[in-house]
Amino acid sequence: MAGPGTWPARVRARIGDRGLAVALLLVLLAVAIVPLVALPAVRCEAFGAGCRAPLPGIQAQAAARDRGQPLSPVAAATRGSYVALGDSYSAGVGAEATLADQNPLSQCHRTSKAYYHTVAKTFRFAGGSSFWACSGATTRDVRKGRGGEPSQLNRVDGNTTLVTISVGGNDIGFAKIMAGCVVKLPWSRGCEKQGGDIAERMAGLRESLPELVRQITTRAPRARVIMMGYPRPFSEVSVTGGDNLTLDDQRWLNGRARDLNELIRQTATEADQHLAAAHAPGSVEFVDAYSAFSGHEAGSADPYMNGLSVNLSALAAEPRSYHPTAKGQDALAKLFVDQINKGPGRPLNQTG
Repeated sequence: MAGPGTWPARVRARIGDRGLAVALLLVLLAVAIVPLVALPAVRCEAFGAGCRAPLPGIQAQAAARDRGQPLSPVAAATRGSYVALGDSYSAGVGAEATLADQNPLSQCHRTSKAYYHTVAKTFRFAGGSSFWACSGATTRDVRKGRGGEPSQLNRVDGNTTLVTISVGGNDIGFAKIMAGCVVKLPWSRGCEKQGGDIAERMAGLRESLPELVRQITTRAPRARVIMMGYPRPFSEVSVTGGDNLTLDDQRWLNGRARDLNELIRQTATEADQHLAAAHAPGSVEFVDAYSAFSGHEAGSADPYMNGLSVNLSALAAEPRSYHPTAKGQDALAKLFVDQINKGPGRPLNQTG
């Protein structure tokens, strides 16, 4: 025990109890502060400022807070609404399964087995989903509407974060091309003689399709736009159609589908490169469906593609001719689901 001659007693005698308490408090503060003043790295870690070079970990955390975390491809696609656009391949013509699907008053022939339904059920879209694809639609029809149907393009807005679309087949008149091959009448032009007309229509599509994509991405700048190519209708190795087609006819028709797919792919690639260069938040992606029905082409034992169906009373092909069956729509749905999960193959400029 300290006696009256010790230093605490002498200090207490000179400055009193209150003064001693203040002195001890100052000593404690000095002990706590001096290391922070003397060690800049520690001061940075404690306060996140006040030094020339913050610690790398602190810098990264601050940057992440400022810009948010990059969204995954699925999160980017589902944070808003999903809109399905396009022609009969997207509408689901040929995959009729209910009486409602066969309603003759339904101009767009949207069916219950279209790939849209699988996509809409597989993911939870914060803004919901809507189905506006319409049989017979061209790129112009998607923009302007047709036969009293409103514009599909107008269904897309700033809240849209996923668009799926198939379009282009009607622009080049693929149904007429098929008819020219199947209906070999003395005055018909046959398959390969249609090449000149097809080239002219393809040239027009090279202008109209990029413009449509530009308008979609302008209306929905955050959207992932997924463009589908068309599956080849016939086998490359054997006559499967049974529709007055030779193997050469089948290969020639497959070739035209390949040309159309390449045009769509180039359009998607160029549009996406433009968005990426501008650091835009959206994307344009291509789903290659050309070989999606391999082994299940029209006329095969288990077809994913309908063959020729003729309305004898009207002497005309049924709309379902050379369109995907319900199994074909399932195969297309899988392609879309896989693409939505995979993403565009580059970082999306979107953060949460």
